Amino acid sequence: MNTTLATLEDRTYRFLPPETPSRRLLLLLHGWTGDENSMWVFARNFPRSAWMLAPRAPFPAASSGYSWREQVGETPASLDDMRESADGLLHFLDGWGVANQVDTAQFDVVGFSQGAAMAGMLSLLHPQRVRKLAMLAGFLPRGAEETLPAFDPDKRIFIAHGTQDLMVSVERAREAARMFEQAGAQVEYCEADVAHKVGAECLRALADYLRD
Repeated sequence: MNTTLATLEDRTYRFLPPETPSRRLLLLLHGWTGDENSMWVFARNFPRSAWMLAPRAPFPAASSGYSWREQVGETPASLDDMRESADGLLHFLDGWGVANQVDTAQFDVVGFSQGAAMAGMLSLLHPQRVRKLAMLAGFLPRGAEETLPAFDPDKRIFIAHGTQDLMVSVERAREAARMFEQAGAQVEYCEADVAHKVGAECLRALADYLRD
């Protein structure tokens, strides 16, 4: 995919314009140790009806790449751990929208692993801004159950996870699906017999989910 590398206010990102003029936006959030290049492997089959924007997370990870929280240890990520990143991401997003004349008041978001946690956070803290949420091999941060909004019954959420995932237990995904359903959202849930990645059938279902 012929993406463009750019920076805005010290934030590095890659973007891809839609094939036809559009003011819609699809935000792509990489996982721990990833960067602005990581999510495009998923996006190859996504519909090209929206701008695609993949920002780099703000904190260097301990080994390589970047992280959406300042420290990653044995303690699972909490809402408070990632709130600063969420606020900074929305600030960047709004500035990018003004610079590129793209409406960022509402957007779709796909996140992988830790990026899925960030995507879920955006839906919890700013439900009016997230039109569609897709969480891939991810989880909801600790404390999410205390901030769940009452979702509109038309709210659709996509969750995909591998049953052999040793990095993020499939139970975390099942728990997230239950929480969203209890809050009133419609959840499309896809499991596959894979490790910390997304199965082929789930990728096809994700592309269909993003199509409208």
